[in-house]
Amino acid sequence: MWFQQDGAAPHFALIVRQFLNQNYRERWIGRGGPVNWPPNSPDLTSPDFYLWGYQKNVVFEERPTTREDMQDRIRQACAAIPRQTLLNTVRHFQRRLTLCLQANRGNFKQLLHG
Repeated sequence: MWFQQDGAAPHFALIVRQFLNQNYRERWIGRGGPVNWPPNSPDLTSPDFYLWGYQKNVVFEERPTTREDMQDRIRQACAAIPRQTLLNTVRHFQRRLTLCLQANRGNFKQLLHG
């Protein structure tokens, strides 16, 4: 299994990188890691780009009442993601990767919306 995180400043803290090096060895992606995170790409991955927002809308359709209720809602929302939503997420991810390569690692946001 691999662990992936973005280039956010808190993820670059020495204690975080030490933990990842100890627990994931050469199997983590992130700033300063064995596989470096691409610069200026906070929404390159599918979860960041779409899936977390989708899940948040499902989980918070009604306000959770307890911590356990919140955990149950998250589990249920993850288990109930429609197959087509996952396929669309992968398709959009592939498109963003292609645009990133075409832009030679530059900004491609305008290409997404153009």
